Amino acid sequence: MSDTKTVAIVDDDEAVRMALDGLLRANGYSVRLYANADTFLRSDGLLTTACLISDIQMPGLTGIQLYETLHARGIAVPVIFITGYPGPPPAIDPALPAPIAFFPKPFSCAQLMACLSDVLGH
Repeated sequence: MSDTKTVAIVDDDEAVRMALDGLLRANGYSVRLYANADTFLRSDGLLTTACLISDIQMPGLTGIQLYETLHARGIAVPVIFITGYPGPPPAIDPALPAPIAFFPKPFSCAQLMACLSDVLGH
């Protein structure tokens, strides 16, 4: 089995998904892309995801609702949120572990990669 870490990217913005896909693959990660939370939740990617990068504001389930759904299902994958909306991060149920990080768009690719490296030991 390969030691490649699979990162799932959930974002309704195709340009963001493609940019992150290129960045992460260039840094040695395996990447799976999802246009929305529902698609991710119905995929077999739940079983292979080492880290999830998710937009917060998306049609259908938001990133926060995705996070809460994963924990309700007993899936404790590290989550990095990205958002195009200014201001403080949205409230998350205090009974849940805090997400790894929140990055406002546009964000520093170097900071995102450093965060991902810390999470996955890459």
